[in-house]
Amino acid sequence: MKNIKTFVLILTLSILISGLTLAQENTSRDITITRDEIKLKGNFYPAEGAGPITTVILLHGFPGNEIDVLGVGQKLSESGINALTFNYSGTYQSDGLFSFDNTQKDIKAAYDFAQHPANVEKFRIDTTEIILGGYSYGGGMALTYAANHPEITNVFSIAGTDHGEFFREYFRNEEFKQMIDKIFEQLTDPQGPVRFSGGGKPKDVKEESFAGADSTYDLRKCASLLSSKNILLIGGWDDVNVTMDHHMLPLYRALQKENADKVTIVAFQDDHSFNKVRSELAGIIINWLTNSD
Repeated sequence: MKNIKTFVLILTLSILISGLTLAQENTSRDITITRDEIKLKGNFYPAEGAGPITTVILLHGFPGNEIDVLGVGQKLSESGINALTFNYSGTYQSDGLFSFDNTQKDIKAAYDFAQHPANVEKFRIDTTEIILGGYSYGGGMALTYAANHPEITNVFSIAGTDHGEFFREYFRNEEFKQMIDKIFEQLTDPQGPVRFSGGGKPKDVKEESFAGADSTYDLRKCASLLSSKNILLIGGWDDVNVTMDHHMLPLYRALQKENADKVTIVAFQDDHSFNKVRSELAGIIINWLTNSD
């Protein structure tokens, strides 16, 4: 009981932190990504240089915020790497409705944005070096997308949620389920920043869609689809939301079992917010990007 309450308290705090628009230097440019007729609001952190420039699609946690992801986008830009962030469908000022499947479609739209000739010219994008990465919810979504898209060869995850593990706990633990449902209700428009689709909340999904044998939301079960990719996993030893024991290390072991030989795992002595190590965290990502094949 105590552990579950502590988990939910910190999860709630991390969601609030994720949603804050922090006072920080912001050199980004407003962008709009179009998916069908849905417009997604985002930010592009352009790097200096003649190009072509490596470009990172950087996914927010949930529900995210309207600027950066742990300050990583700004740091990447300062290091000569473009970074693109956006708000998921149905969150903040983006059109549409939020759902897990819509997030996957949003990522595809962001990838297409980075491939569009006008944007390639404007931001000097190296279309052969488009990297996918994300934090928390976004980290798990990045790995799921990479599992289904061979063109994504480099992917990083910062405390990325294994949604298979999340939903296993959700469906087997009634107290946990009730607490998560309460948090999602608090995030719902108009009191929160999210407009959910009919299947967008955990209580609306079917267990087999996320923890079933064929689900690529279950990262351990789709490790074979990720085994050939260059992967960076970053976790926090003091993270009680996306724990090293239940999310990060089991995925790492599953990748090892599939003979994945391009996987790097790094753990910081910090919690889910990474407030104490954000400069070091960005440095790890930049070093990994610089030395990626």
